[in-house]
Amino acid sequence: MSRWRDIKGGKKDLPSEHSKNDDLKSNICTSIPARIKAFIVDMFMIMMPLAYATTYIFMNGKDDFQGSEEARWSLSIIYGLIIITFWIAKGQTPGLKAYNLKLIDAKTKEKISFPKAILRYICFIFSAMTIVLAFLPFFRKDKKTFQDLVSNTLVIHTSNK
Repeated sequence: MSRWRDIKGGKKDLPSEHSKNDDLKSNICTSIPARIKAFIVDMFMIMMPLAYATTYIFMNGKDDFQGSEEARWSLSIIYGLIIITFWIAKGQTPGLKAYNLKLIDAKTKEKISFPKAILRYICFIFSAMTIVLAFLPFFRKDKKTFQDLVSNTLVIHTSNK
């Protein structure tokens, strides 16, 4: 978008679609620590209250929770639905927003769709369970995670707004 002083000074060129794509390429989040910190923020802001409520309000304490596979999977599904809702609505979870990161579709450069968000979360669960796939970004030049590769998404760094 042109600024008033650029138009006034005779610079009437509007940025092309090509420069927009170059801008996004330069904004790809290569910071693994920022993504890890965003994940930790999400865990404390979303998962911990859910786990507390499940353990102490809906069940009879930690022994019942630890002995129940259904409770743990239900908690994972509820957490996933909340995360998927954030991805679809804003492209950011609270953790991603705290570190100025945004999740976008690699092809359209827009927010991701519902099926893609579900696929991404399922891949995240699979990646976390296999442990080996969790270390994939450390060995890739573009720092993409397994879920980024399968769902064709990008995590970009946004400017402070």
